[in-house]
Amino acid sequence: MFAGHFPGDPLVPGVILTEALAQTAGIAAASAPAEKSPRFLLSAIRQMKFFQAVRPEERIVLRARKVGEMDGLLQFRVEADVDQRRVAEGELVLNAVKMTKHPPS
Repeated sequence: MFAGHFPGDPLVPGVILTEALAQTAGIAAASAPAEKSPRFLLSAIRQMKFFQAVRPEERIVLRARKVGEMDGLLQFRVEADVDQRRVAEGELVLNAVKMTKHPPS
């Protein structure tokens, strides 16, 4: 089980929340009908704000909404809530990378 940071006062690190939001944006991007299974890589964190500490046992609701796209870059507005309270929000940019098949070694 994930224990968090700080013995005796565990917190979910902001980098873990940011990664979870990036994964959520990747799922949203991959669900678009025009996409043919590309891989999405986190290219930029435009901004992230953390409003409240999150504990490892808390249920986090993650949301990602595409707000722009240009040249294979997809910009998402992301939000994380705990008990209907906003704990983090920001904008992330994903890069759509075509998957290449390599012959087995």
